[in-house]
Amino acid sequence: MADSGSPRKREEEEEDGIVCLDPSFFVDRSYEVTTFTFGSHVLNLLCLRAASTPLTEVLMVFAADYDLTGQLVWPGAVLMNNYLSEHPETVKGRSVIELGSGIGITGILCSQFCKEVVLTDHNDEVLEARFKFLIINKNIEMQSCGNAESFQQSSISSLFDTVEKIMQIQAGKCRFILAYVSRAKVMDALVLKEAEKRGMHVSEVDGTRRTISNLEGVIYDITLK
Repeated sequence: MADSGSPRKREEEEEDGIVCLDPSFFVDRSYEVTTFTFGSHVLNLLCLRAASTPLTEVLMVFAADYDLTGQLVWPGAVLMNNYLSEHPETVKGRSVIELGSGIGITGILCSQFCKEVVLTDHNDEVLEARFKFLIINKNIEMQSCGNAESFQQSSISSLFDTVEKIMQIQAGKCRFILAYVSRAKVMDALVLKEAEKRGMHVSEVDGTRRTISNLEGVIYDITLK
């Protein structure tokens, strides 16, 4: 019989302390209908209220990589929507592709001014057909926006790859408007580097620099040189 100090006994005790959790345990779908007001425009949308999952502090470290990005309303979206509500002529009557839509708050606002809107994102929880509760699609239905659709898109590099290709195809007929909220200097440099690498000109839109949720934000108008 193995004693309590034997390697085998210790291994069995360690295995007894292991808790295996299904990936769904880390999924937070506690969406709430939240009202957002941008100028005269009022949007009622489903979203998460905070970037947290219903876990204990001890378990949170294991859930750190779960991506809630597409289920929240981030400061950049608020910055963009405030700008568009004040300057609807920027997108009025145009076809718009929103890159990184999340819950769809900006694309849905644009649909009130535009003739066609395409919403894109990479977040599986938002887009994958295997989930019955699709945030973007539900929010589109709630607004009765028949001119908005959703597809997939991800990462800064892929973002600028997409923008570059669209601009080249449209040959000067399209604009890229970026609502950027600074969280880290390295990210600031990466965004500008990606634009420069592709021969793009980044111009700050006058009067758009402001503080959103204690972070500095600005609207950029980006074109091909």
